[in-house]
Amino acid sequence: MVDVHRQGRPRGGMVRIPRSRGAVSGFLLVLLGIWGALIPFIGPLVHWAYTPDVAWTWTSARGWLEVLPGAVTFFAGLILLQTANRAVAHFAGWLAAASGAWFVIGYTFAGPIGGLGSIGDPVATGAWKTALLIISYFTGLGAAIIFLSAFVLGRMSVRSVRDLAYAQTVEPAVARRGPVARHESAVAEPVRHAHPGEAPVAGPSTAAAAAPAAGGERVAPPTATHRADEPASARDTAATQGGTDTRGGTDARGGTQTRGGTLLNRLRDRMSRKQTAGHGS
Repeated sequence: MVDVHRQGRPRGGMVRIPRSRGAVSGFLLVLLGIWGALIPFIGPLVHWAYTPDVAWTWTSARGWLEVLPGAVTFFAGLILLQTANRAVAHFAGWLAAASGAWFVIGYTFAGPIGGLGSIGDPVATGAWKTALLIISYFTGLGAAIIFLSAFVLGRMSVRSVRDLAYAQTVEPAVARRGPVARHESAVAEPVRHAHPGEAPVAGPSTAAAAAPAAGGERVAPPTATHRADEPASARDTAATQGGTDTRGGTDARGGTQTRGGTLLNRLRDRMSRKQTAGHGS
């Protein structure tokens, strides 16, 4: 037996997610991406910079090690703000994780890889400011981005009750009601019984099936007279099998013997037998 309820159970939540699922993480990633890409150009204005400490100065090191990962982080955050697809959100999370890792380790490759250029030196007079510059420009910024991307990947890997409820409201209702509708349509509609003297009326689903049978009935030709001494049961049986009353008691709509006609015939037969017995005596 087919379990209709199990087939109709929604299987959503695998791909579709609410847009708010990664909204907060996406917004924070957008802010961190803007910070990472613009801080080398506006930092000198507030005396928070690496050499050259001139605002809006472009260098290859700033392009490869700060602007590029900052732009990728910004793009990943925009995806998380807009998407309602779990796979796309996973991609954005891994994209942000890669850019955060490049913030952390990228500046260490500035020396070995000559094309990246030099990041310069922190413009600071003390050890604390130097450490804070490194954290805010590279290592701390990259660690924060990696943390948010890991949080996003973890949330997108779990199907919560909220995801299932969202999928039930978004996915087409036809997929859920289809098996149930087929099961209900398989049940025959009830036949409405006619009142005495009327032909039986069938429902819409059974009328088409009943039409060939009704059209194929064989009606016996009516006879003009009956023997008076013929038993009533034999004539009733013949009238019922033939589908017509031999004395004109047929139904005008269906040609079927009605209950009222049968009783009338029996009364006539009894009166005929009494008259025959009277004449014989």
